[in-house]
This record gives sequence, C-alpha cells and structure tokens, in this order.
Amino acid sequence: MTRILAFVRKYKHAWLLLYAFIYLPWFCYLEKTVTRNFHVMHASLDDLIPFNEYFIVPYLLWFLYVGAAIFYFLITSKEDYYKLCIFLFSGMTISLIICTFFRNGTDLRPVIDPDKNIFTALVAYIYRTDTCTNVFPSIHVYNSIGVHIAVARSERLRGHRLIRLGSGLLMISICMATVFLKQHSVIDLIGAVILAYVIYGIVYGYSWSAQDKKVTQKALG
Repeated sequence: MTRILAFVRKYKHAWLLLYAFIYLPWFCYLEKTVTRNFHVMHASLDDLIPFNEYFIVPYLLWFLYVGAAIFYFLITSKEDYYKLCIFLFSGMTISLIICTFFRNGTDLRPVIDPDKNIFTALVAYIYRTDTCTNVFPSIHVYNSIGVHIAVARSERLRGHRLIRLGSGLLMISICMATVFLKQHSVIDLIGAVILAYVIYGIVYGYSWSAQDKKVTQKALG
C-alpha cells in the first residue's frame, strides 16, 4: 500500500486513467442494449477479405500495446502522456456517442470450429465475450493509430528505430486483424482513420516535428 501511495504521489497525472470509470460502464451498457434493430456495417469489399484466425495474435496484442504505451509515457513524459490520453479518450468518447445515437453492428462473423486450433479457440472466445455491435468507428484501429503516433513523435524514442518500426508494423497488423477476423467492416476501419486524422490535428497539429512547424510558420509569414 505504501508503494502504491508513493507511486500516486509521484505520478499525479495518472488521474486521467479514471476515464475508465466513464468508458467501461457506458460501453457495457451499449453492449447490453444494442442487440437488434441496428444498422449493419457491410461493404462489398468485406466479402473479398477472407477470414484468417491467425490475426487473433495482433488483435489480442492490442491490449498490451495500448496499455504498455500509456504506462511508458506516464512514467517518462508527462507531455506525451497527456497528449496520448487526450487523443485516445477523445476518440473513444466520440465513438460511444456515435454508437449511442447511431446503433450499428456487423453481420460478418463466420461459423468457426473452436477445436481446429488454438487460434480458432481464441477467436471463438472473443466472439462469445464481445458482441458484433457498437463497431463504428473501430476503437481497435483508432487506438492503435493513436499509440503509434505517440511513439513516432516521442523524443525519447527518436533514436530507437526498431521500436518505432515495430510499433508501425504492429499498428498495421492490428488494423488488418479487425477485418480479417470479421470483427469489423472496412467501413469501421475507414471511419477510425478519418476520426484519428481529425483528432490528430486538434491534439498535435498537422506538423510532425518542430522543424516542420518552423517551415510552416515561415511560409505563412
């Protein structure tokens, strides 16, 4: 308990994580109430994307990816931490608002054999615990983009090319996983990308570096 109190005193900015007490009850409420009469998110491109159970690996790594990034910036850079949390929590809130007033879901999930291998067993577990509703925009996609932006912009990680490259590859893999596991439509993916672009401009501005900003400011006079 003493160590916990010491940690809280040292990292007081961890208070932002209390957002979980807003997001989780709201999300669970939607999961229980949005069960029928929802708009089906389905594009013709979805039918061309095959189901692939192996994408369950990056899909599940999303939880570690997001959690590890938040913790890393919490203890290393208050500024990066605040920006990452604002980016993530803003988009997550907007997603909940959208799902509250625009009930949506998918009809993409195939019938799978959970006994085929460990990967199909994990997919079956996800299908049982996570409904096919409240999918637009995809939080998996949105948060993955947000984490990679934070990693790419971090001064502390600027010299760690492997970490930045790994982050980028994991982000792409997670985004692909959402459609290859039939958890989301490509519409949900595109919606998350558009939302990330909008929120990025609000939180970070559209210049990727201080040098870019100087060039932009000079161009504007």
